[in-house]
Amino acid sequence: MSTFILIPGAGGAAWYWHRVASLLGDAGHEAIAVDLPGDDPSAGLAEYAQIAAAAIGDRDRVVLVGQSLGGFTATLVASDARVASLVFVNAMIPRPGERPGEWWGNTGALDARAAAADAGGYGAFDLATYFLHDVPPDVAAEGEQQQRPEADAVFASACDFDAWPAIGIRVLAGEDDRFFPVAFQRAVARRRLGIDPDVLAGGHLIALAQPVAVAGYLVQA
Repeated sequence: MSTFILIPGAGGAAWYWHRVASLLGDAGHEAIAVDLPGDDPSAGLAEYAQIAAAAIGDRDRVVLVGQSLGGFTATLVASDARVASLVFVNAMIPRPGERPGEWWGNTGALDARAAAADAGGYGAFDLATYFLHDVPPDVAAEGEQQQRPEADAVFASACDFDAWPAIGIRVLAGEDDRFFPVAFQRAVARRRLGIDPDVLAGGHLIALAQPVAVAGYLVQA
């Protein structure tokens, strides 16, 4: 049995992982979706990492999973805690000392998103088009009450790690991600980690849209 520590993206709602967590539990694993205080203006990456590390406790065989903005938190936890592996899921992959607010310009994320939108013909940014286009309508409706805004504090806090830990690191990218297009994710993973991402069908909220595929991917050694 492995323990999966599932870290959500902006807003910090553990609910994001509920479909995958249920499947991991059914397969005999322990799955802990971490709820982060995304709307707390006093909480930055250090506070997020403390919460995630506390969820690990004294467990071993931990697979740490970070989605979107959660990639920054997962990186900090992996550098301090004893975990077996780290998985980025449509995630912001940081450099040592980088702030989430700097990541967009450093990686060219906004330009990549605009270019993909022009090529795909799906137009200007809005939540439904970029996040919910492949999420089942009933799941999207349930998620409305789970949403909370992400405060500014985390974007100004530094990801204070020196180097990548000597553990297995994997990157999962959604083939249909409109927020972080797959070609962009591939380029960032190669530059920053020296690896190619694994690609599955699904958009940015892939754990909601394709939970069976994501759960299956996570349990692969």
